[in-house]
Amino acid sequence: MSITVTVDGVPVTVEEGATVADAATAAGAYVPTLCFHEDHPALGTCRVCAARLDGRVVAACSAEVHDGAEVEVAADDLATMRRQVVGLLFAEGNHVCPSCEKSGRCDLQAVAAETGMLTSEFPYRYPGRETDPGDARIWLARDRCILCQRCVDLVRDDEGRPVFTLTGRGPDTRVELDHATAAGLSDEQVAAAVDLCPVGAILRKGVGYDEPIGARRFDVASVRERALRGERR
Repeated sequence: MSITVTVDGVPVTVEEGATVADAATAAGAYVPTLCFHEDHPALGTCRVCAARLDGRVVAACSAEVHDGAEVEVAADDLATMRRQVVGLLFAEGNHVCPSCEKSGRCDLQAVAAETGMLTSEFPYRYPGRETDPGDARIWLARDRCILCQRCVDLVRDDEGRPVFTLTGRGPDTRVELDHATAAGLSDEQVAAAVDLCPVGAILRKGVGYDEPIGARRFDVASVRERALRGERR
């Protein structure tokens, strides 16, 4: 069943069960996302998709609209919230974009550019996080991890067992790689896990710089263009 909602004063028609992000896309309004992947249920962990639904700030990727809903995306305070959340993610990790293997295909880098987050306004923590180079094919660079939980929730082997898990609490939370389970993944599954990571935290050994400048994901189309086409990943 179709319903009508208003996005920044523009009425749009969407299907019942659509999210705020879906309604925004239908209205041609860009909402950044990091943890969300279009082929999987919304996680709602990163919070960079802040929008307002009937006067309340929500995660646009997971909050559903209803008939007659009032959605705000372009308000200045919302843009500031989104930019600050991205700034916090940069400040809490070690993101050196020019030397990162995922530059040009990194969702965090692309979202930072779209939200105007060129330099974080928060003090950089420069955390000392151990990398895990022990797997035969996967390099886990924890200092770039933003704890979006995509890998934890979505990467499974053929028997449905998780390959990545979370341990610790608060600032000590980190992603762990189950080497025994990872060994059973096909090369295609490893490539999918690398592509699923929105940053350069999960890398395939030996092919880090395999995409030439000009042909990388966000060289070809900006994250805004891809999102407005419904390619939210």
